[in-house]
Amino acid sequence: MTISEARVWEAIRGKATGARFRRQTPIGPFIADFACLSPRLVVEIDGLSHERADETVRTEYLQGRGFTVLRFDNEMVAKHLDDVFETIRAVVEDLRE
Repeated sequence: MTISEARVWEAIRGKATGARFRRQTPIGPFIADFACLSPRLVVEIDGLSHERADETVRTEYLQGRGFTVLRFDNEMVAKHLDDVFETIRAVVEDLRE
């Protein structure tokens, strides 16, 4: 895991968001940084190694399988981890309604 991924994992692990997330979860040909199977939510942390075109294909694939995809970049995680956590928690809540 990258430093940003580790920070997000520490924030969301143990059902802190109200849902159980898994790390490095295979979904079809892709590996999601973090996935919650109920509700169907994927959280991706984007760094410099992520190619924009590849991420569009990945997002479309995941959405086509019923997942909501949240993306945060390393800078957002570094500067606004509380906001990242709150966004994830709020989306989990919305998807459960």
